[in-house]
Amino acid sequence: MAASSANGRRPKQGADIAVAKSEAAAMPREDGDITDFSPLGRDALEVAASWALIGIFCLLGLAVVSYMKLVLIPITLAIVVGIILGMAAERLGDMGVPRFGTALILSSGVALVVLLIVNALAEPAAFFINDGPDLIEQMIDRMMPFLERQEWLNISPATFQTGPMSMEKLLENSSSVLAVLTASLTPAIIQAMIFFAALLLFLYGRVRLRRTIIMAFPRRRQRLIAIRVLNAMEEVLGYYFATASLLYLALGISMTLIAYVGGLGSPVMWGIFAFLSSFIPYLGITLMTASVALGGALTHESLILALAPAAVFFTVHLMMENLVFPAIMGRQWEINPFIVFIAIIFWTWMWGAVGAMLALPLSLIAMTIVNELFPERKTVPHLPG
Repeated sequence: MAASSANGRRPKQGADIAVAKSEAAAMPREDGDITDFSPLGRDALEVAASWALIGIFCLLGLAVVSYMKLVLIPITLAIVVGIILGMAAERLGDMGVPRFGTALILSSGVALVVLLIVNALAEPAAFFINDGPDLIEQMIDRMMPFLERQEWLNISPATFQTGPMSMEKLLENSSSVLAVLTASLTPAIIQAMIFFAALLLFLYGRVRLRRTIIMAFPRRRQRLIAIRVLNAMEEVLGYYFATASLLYLALGISMTLIAYVGGLGSPVMWGIFAFLSSFIPYLGITLMTASVALGGALTHESLILALAPAAVFFTVHLMMENLVFPAIMGRQWEINPFIVFIAIIFWTWMWGAVGAMLALPLSLIAMTIVNELFPERKTVPHLPG
């Protein structure tokens, strides 16, 4: 009887225990237990410490990249140029040319192009160095009437006779700039030697290095992905820069004709500058157009004639970038223009002018790797020129 009554009370007692547990869980805990429900516990601190450690390593990496730029700039440039020349190396290899012969031919071709550019720019550079003060005086005389009309600038002829904008100060600054350029000549020669040596060795050991990278992955699927990434990098860089070089060469020839017809001095120099600056998206065309406008202002009295060469060049460049280039390249690759702009600013800050020219190739390499590793996220692109 007692046993049966005890058994009859068990369900009720079990329900009471469950209700008590739920009420206890709903009640606020003591002060010592509040940390159990706090969102900023030990796990959050560990995550913050991990991200802080990653940030420290990133800052140290950037410091190393900036500190070792004397060596890293020519080596990186040699690797990028070697990847661009990868398709040409494959063609020469299929024709039976040995690897060392291929490396020697391609690196010699690059050296020849560089020497031709330097030789073409040597005479105009010497002219501007010798006649720089006269050119500055002419520019001041031409621009003074326009500057005097802008009252908010508060500029008068006395401004260029005394103070930081006087001719004496400008000559002192120009001499300091020449001193800096002279001091940078030796590192530039060292970097050029490192570049050509690295390019020759990279092209010579390109196939072996490629095989080493592929075989470094243990699984077959990983090796196939590595092969696909390497092939895509060579295709993107090779095809893009081969097409861009031909189009920008045509733009350089057009700029030479524009400078000749527009009466600008050293038309070949303007053509070379137009060719080289076109490889720097956005910033290159801006600086080139401003330089042509300044050259026109130094050459012509009339404002219309002075700005005509810059306007014609800008129009030709605009048509080439927005009509001819997309028609040839199609929409095979794309990099967000904002990302390209940030990359240019970053690499210019890190490595100067060479960094600005390397910004687009490095962005292309990074985008290609991401697209091949995550093909489901691949976008349909259009590269900025």
